[in-house]
Amino acid sequence: MKLTIQTIAQALSAEIKNEQPVTVTSTTFDSRAAKPDSLFIPLVAENDGHNYLASAVENGATASLWQIDHTPYPTEIPLILVPDTLEAFQNLAQYYLTVVQPKIVAISGSNGKTTTKDLIAAIGATKYNTVKTPANFNNEIGVPTTILAMDEQTELLVLEMGMDHPGDLDKLSKLVHPDIAVLTMIGEAHIEFFKTRANIADGKMQIIDGFKSDSELVYNGDEPLLVERVGANDGLKSTRFGLTAHNDLFASNISMTSTQASFTTNASGQTFTIPLTGRYNVANALAAISVGHLLGVNDTTMAQALATAPITANRTQWLEGNFGGKILSDVYNSNPTAAKEVLHAFSEVPTDGRRMAVLGDMLELGEAGPELHASLADALDPATIQEVYLVGDLMQNLVEALQDKYPAGAVHHYAVDEKPALLADLKATLTPTDILLLKGSHGIHLETIVTDLVD
Repeated sequence: MKLTIQTIAQALSAEIKNEQPVTVTSTTFDSRAAKPDSLFIPLVAENDGHNYLASAVENGATASLWQIDHTPYPTEIPLILVPDTLEAFQNLAQYYLTVVQPKIVAISGSNGKTTTKDLIAAIGATKYNTVKTPANFNNEIGVPTTILAMDEQTELLVLEMGMDHPGDLDKLSKLVHPDIAVLTMIGEAHIEFFKTRANIADGKMQIIDGFKSDSELVYNGDEPLLVERVGANDGLKSTRFGLTAHNDLFASNISMTSTQASFTTNASGQTFTIPLTGRYNVANALAAISVGHLLGVNDTTMAQALATAPITANRTQWLEGNFGGKILSDVYNSNPTAAKEVLHAFSEVPTDGRRMAVLGDMLELGEAGPELHASLADALDPATIQEVYLVGDLMQNLVEALQDKYPAGAVHHYAVDEKPALLADLKATLTPTDILLLKGSHGIHLETIVTDLVD
């Protein structure tokens, strides 16, 4: 990014105060992350970013967006006056897209978004100068941040898009106007705000609201809720992927180890191997391959890219534990569908010792929370996962559901603030032949347990 403040003001139909000949090369909404030649974006939230201009200037910011109702206006650096700084930030990102004009792939789904983004970016990078969403910058702030961070040579932009509330994807899709959109699956994530899976599917389908005439949707054809909604959109160009043979692209000859999965597809005799285990990750890879076909990348090249694709940390990531055994860390987020998938995959991982699982509360499930936590009992069997450690108030429902299924002493329960006791108990029992799964919503912060068992 390299824009003069005059160009930015013109793009936003805005006035400049304290005008100087300044060119900005980056943006930040965090004053602590400001650097020379950066544009500060003071967002109005619980902490009003306008209060941190001095910090941004001290760290190198050379200009700032400024909400016109925040008077008197500071004089330290040029200010671009706008009615709403978040909206102006998004409008600036939309303008910058017209400057760079990359091909845009947008990805959403109840889970699998980040992994699918990583796999698509790995494939795209074999042919295009590719930029992808860092970490999970997938909301109304993260998406424009990603856009404005790309350089002007970017040819392919791979954007993860999250959805917490109805209308979120409508706004993000209309912000970027994707060439290709991907929907991985429909689960119960954020059901607190959507009430039903059908409503979640409706919300996810809003990813097509910003489509151009030639845009195409790549979607999971094993999800009836998506099949129904795509079928109701006459004229929508679409490709179906999945694990069953009725899809446009499906997998066969699936084989897995603890750290990778291999498969072939109906499109060619090419064998694909991904550095992830679990059938759900095979489905994520099929989504990426479907996008690769639309991007004109051949199967041989895609296979090479997928085999070494860099995967964002804490998404079904195998780590070496300091107890001598292995840890499967999947602690960024959790919902019932994702948790059951991971538990099933973990149950099939070979080991000479015990399989042990640490499960944290799954958040934003609303009134359905108790029942959905109890439903995880269907994916737990003492014959395959011998010890279960549960963290959080909602997991008490799973404790009760497992009472008649597990022997006494095999199910352990902790409050969220009792993680030190959990860690001590794990350290006292884990042996070099054991393998350990950790899965929970980010708000439970099981990553602290992972860190202590790895360092």
